[in-house]
Amino acid sequence: MDKPSLFQQQAAMGLYLRDPEHCAPPSEMNTARAQVYRDLIFANLSALLSGTFPVLIKILGDEHWRSLVRIFLRDYRARTPKFGEIAQEFVEFLASGPQALSERVWPPFLVELAHYEWVEMALQQSEAEPLPASDAGLLLDRPLQVSPLAWPLAYAWPVQLVGPDHQPDVAPPQPTLLLVRRAEDWSVKFSELSPLAWRLLQRIEEFPELDGQAQLDALAVEAGAAGSPEFMASGTALLRQMHSEGVLGVTA
Repeated sequence: MDKPSLFQQQAAMGLYLRDPEHCAPPSEMNTARAQVYRDLIFANLSALLSGTFPVLIKILGDEHWRSLVRIFLRDYRARTPKFGEIAQEFVEFLASGPQALSERVWPPFLVELAHYEWVEMALQQSEAEPLPASDAGLLLDRPLQVSPLAWPLAYAWPVQLVGPDHQPDVAPPQPTLLLVRRAEDWSVKFSELSPLAWRLLQRIEEFPELDGQAQLDALAVEAGAAGSPEFMASGTALLRQMHSEGVLGVTA
């Protein structure tokens, strides 16, 4: 029998490290040494991910968490060489709904909770710059922009409330709308958004050419409050508040 080529040995080793339950190590490699590499790879990946998903791990428990990491290692082919981006790939893997996950019943909020926990790390690591300083007095007269360090998020599940002692089985009728932003001190802050505040941020992204006044006018029409002085006053106050927090600014 011909001796396996280096490529064949490497391929066999890769399959073994990913799926040791079904794949054998290279035939010419000492089994004990192969097991050392197997355990190191799994332990390093698990440790790399665990810092990002502490709530998810508490809910699943160690056994199910290890099973989830094993499925990810076995079935997923990451596109990034950066350790700091593996957690994002993990979230994308869960969101893709792989067939392997159907082998066990997972919490229905699994994907959204994982994404919610990942967001904090993603914002802390983001290389985006905050918006430049702008004059709040121009909010109604100039086009607006949302800071790349402020993310409006919508979830079917109340992910900010989920934990070991609160694991809902049915999603509420209304979505959970959140704003996650990185403050000047690099801390990540989470706050709930009203549907109108959410829609305002969404509109600014959709219609970047409109000035603040036009955005509020259109939002009032959508809300059935066209021509309402109270609505416009509340909307203007909301713009000022978001401006003071660095969530939005005036386009130069």
